Amino acid sequence: MSDVDKIKDLVQKNQTLKKEIAKVIVGQDLVVNQILISIFAGGHALLIGVPGLAKTLMVNTISKALGLQFKRIQFTPDLMPSDIVGSEILDDAKRFQFLKGPVFSNIVLADEINRTPPKTQAALLEAMQEKSVTIGGKTYELEQPYFVLATQNPIEQEGTYPLPEAQLDRFMFAIELKYPSFKEEVEVVKSTTQTTKHEINALFNAQEIIDFQQLIRRIPVTDHVIEYAVKVVGKTRPNEPTASKLVKEYVGWGAGPRASQNLILAAKTNAGLNGKYAPDIEDVKAVAQGILKHRVIKNYKAEAEGLTTDEIINSLL
Repeated sequence: MSDVDKIKDLVQKNQTLKKEIAKVIVGQDLVVNQILISIFAGGHALLIGVPGLAKTLMVNTISKALGLQFKRIQFTPDLMPSDIVGSEILDDAKRFQFLKGPVFSNIVLADEINRTPPKTQAALLEAMQEKSVTIGGKTYELEQPYFVLATQNPIEQEGTYPLPEAQLDRFMFAIELKYPSFKEEVEVVKSTTQTTKHEINALFNAQEIIDFQQLIRRIPVTDHVIEYAVKVVGKTRPNEPTASKLVKEYVGWGAGPRASQNLILAAKTNAGLNGKYAPDIEDVKAVAQGILKHRVIKNYKAEAEGLTTDEIINSLL
């Protein structure tokens, strides 16, 4: 099968996948789309939203529809690195045996990642970056495809350990989960207070997703699209000559080169999922908010004047 045929197959499967997810998840189309872009691009995502917006249900539903193994880790202040990656124990034969932790899964939901100390956060972030875990001098490869979805609660910040900017950069997308509309909330209440349960069919398997991830990598990109993405990222840096007056005045720190890489990868994925054989500038714009939101750090003046990161990014596009 040629790459053109594979893209057509990806479009068709993606449409069926969204219908399958919609059996359980009402609305949240943009959130679902960004999570799927992250998965097919081979990246990780940070989900920001208040409790009760079905984050766990959404990830569980997506993993079932993708035919992938799913594990959830509830991050708490007493969680240790070994609780995530696993540990060595002495068996009956007095030999050390490695017991794998919940990080060994295709999709890992790291719930409330900002509730656990930096040492435990670092253990997960290392696994995300290296796609492997080292215990007792031995390296264990994680199953592929591997995808981490971490959630952060924007309220109740007392007793939390916010992720440092360098660690936030490991996430391809920062996805903001908003409240449902009145109509959607009525539908949610109807569907969740009855006995009816929807069965989710697995439409993919692990190898198919890996093949689609490789297909995305092969999608060609013209130089002017890459240059546009790099220019947009460069404009977020207040010390760069290309930075706008708004950025120089209200941004403390801009996005690094990983943002440029992620912009192009996500734009390629967005193009492929929409049946295009190469991304254009519109594809870069379509994914820019999610890619840059957590990488553009506002200063105190922006906070004081109520300027949002979304407004700053929109001004650059």
